[in-house]
Amino acid sequence: MIRALAGLLLLVATAAPSAAQEPFTVLLDWFVNPDHAPLIIAQERGEFAREGLEVELIAPADPNDPPKLVAAGQADLAVSYQPQLHLQVHEGLPLVRIGTLVAMPLNSLVVLDDGPIESLPDLAGRKVGFSVGGFEDALLGAMLAPHGLSLADVELVNVNFSLSPSLLAGQVDAVIGAFRNFELNQMDIVGSPGRAFFPEEEGVPAYDELIYVMRSDRLDDPRLRPFLAAVERATHWLINHPEEAWEIFKATDPLLDDELNRRAWRDTLPRLALAPAALDTQRYRRFAVFLAESGLIDEPRPVASYAIDPGTLE
Repeated sequence: MIRALAGLLLLVATAAPSAAQEPFTVLLDWFVNPDHAPLIIAQERGEFAREGLEVELIAPADPNDPPKLVAAGQADLAVSYQPQLHLQVHEGLPLVRIGTLVAMPLNSLVVLDDGPIESLPDLAGRKVGFSVGGFEDALLGAMLAPHGLSLADVELVNVNFSLSPSLLAGQVDAVIGAFRNFELNQMDIVGSPGRAFFPEEEGVPAYDELIYVMRSDRLDDPRLRPFLAAVERATHWLINHPEEAWEIFKATDPLLDDELNRRAWRDTLPRLALAPAALDTQRYRRFAVFLAESGLIDEPRPVASYAIDPGTLE
């Protein structure tokens, strides 16, 4: 069900109402797409309702907004990115990772397959589009560094949601933040194939792509564990029944029923977190060290100060 929400947000779905408590508001990182399959399936199959939860899934007008709105107390939870979490915590935002949605990198730097960029050094003096400031440009800088380049050697252009369209239109020469399960399929469908450079193959440690973050002083919210339990059950079911899950997913909005989302669905499911609450502490510590060595944060902080497994809370 889709309806307007005042301000910057667009309400995209609601679960069955629960009179016992306030709606649990979840800000998505982007418009609804297969990355959000566990959330949509949990909602449509009644997993949230089974836990006594009323959940609102909200797509942002600006992909930079969700973590900031959660930090400001204007929503309960946001879908965000592990690299962005590190940077925002060091900026003072009171955020904590409480779960994982997509456990493998999706982010990539994409160029036209038949374009002038054959290797990363070819980006010198070129325009690079991005959508999430402070996150994608940081990864780009880290990818450029081993090749003797920095962000000063490229022109960054904020293209908001229009990653592949801006590349196809010639407005930029490359885009950072293009999801390999989405933009590459989109470009192939329109007959302009893209080529990706993957951060984890360019000196960037592997990380969780999409995570759930909450405000650090709200970890005692009794809805947190039931929410993650519902998402876990939904994830297991859709992995076991991908075609049936696809039929449910696409039925929530006619705009989802197209070739792009069908391909993205296929490419996304293997990357979903099967145990959303579980935390790989070493992965977070390793990535924090990388960011510090890259000069993107001052020094690594204790992982427990910004990432937890809610199951370990008393």
